Amino acid sequence: MNYFDLFWIFLLFLAFIPYLKQKMMEGARIRLMREMEKRRGSRVIILIHRQESMSFLGIPLVKFIDIDDSEQVLRAIRMTPQEMPIDMILHTPGGLVLAAEQIARALKAHKGKVTVFVPHYAMSGGTLIALSADEIVMDENAVLGPLDPQIGGYPAVSIIKACQQKDPGDLEDKTLILKDISEKALVQMRGFVEELLKDRLGGKAKEVAEKLTGGTWTHDYPITVDELKKMGIEVSTEMPELVYNLMELFPQPIQNRPSVQFIPLPYEGSPKRVEK
Repeated sequence: MNYFDLFWIFLLFLAFIPYLKQKMMEGARIRLMREMEKRRGSRVIILIHRQESMSFLGIPLVKFIDIDDSEQVLRAIRMTPQEMPIDMILHTPGGLVLAAEQIARALKAHKGKVTVFVPHYAMSGGTLIALSADEIVMDENAVLGPLDPQIGGYPAVSIIKACQQKDPGDLEDKTLILKDISEKALVQMRGFVEELLKDRLGGKAKEVAEKLTGGTWTHDYPITVDELKKMGIEVSTEMPELVYNLMELFPQPIQNRPSVQFIPLPYEGSPKRVEK
C-alpha cells in the first residue's frame, strides 16, 4: 500500500467521523429519554428548535414549529396509551399557528397527565403548546411569550389600531383586507387561548386570554415565571436534572436534524412509575 492509498483512506476516515459522532449523540439522547420515561412512567416527546448559529453563505437559517413537527408529535401521541402521562420538553421561538394549535389540541385531549418542561424559552406557538399542559415546569429564568397574532409581519392589534385612526374611505382595499383578517385572527386566537385556560383559571380565563393576545407587549416580550404566576397561571420551577442533561445533547447544529424525537414504539398497558 502506497502513500496515495493511505491518503484516501485518511480522507474517508475523516468523512466518517461526523456521521459516527451524530450516531453516538442520537444514542445518548435515546438512553436519557428512556431513563426519564422509566423514572416518570411517561412518554417523552422532545420539540427543540435551534436558530442562533445555523447559517448558509452568511444568511441565517431558522427553524420554527411547522406541519412536519405537528405530524410527528401527533403520531407520538397516537402511539401513547390514553392513561399514560406525556412529558414534552419544549425549546422553540414559535412558528406556524396551525401546527401549534394542532399540537395543543392533541395534548389537551390526552387523558393522561401532560407536563411541559421549558428549560430556556418557548415563545409564541411554543407558549400555546405550554398552556395546553396540565402542568408547566420552567427553569427559574425561562420565559414564555405573548400570543398576539401576526399578519403580514405586523401585529394584528396594531393593524386594527392604525386603521381606526383614519377614515375608512381613505384606506386602500389591501389595508381594509388586512384589517378584516386581523380582526378575525384576534377573535380566533383569543377564543382558543380562553378554551385552553378555562379548566385552570375558570372565570379569569377570558381576562388572561385578552392580556396574552391583545397586544399588551411586543411579540418578543419575555413573560417570566413571576408574571405568569401573577396572572394566575401555576408554574413549577422544579426542573428535573435529566431535562438539562438532554438539552446538552442538542448543541447548535452544523447540519440538518429532526427537531422532534421520541422512541417510535407503541406502549401497552398501564404506566409504571419508578421512584428515584
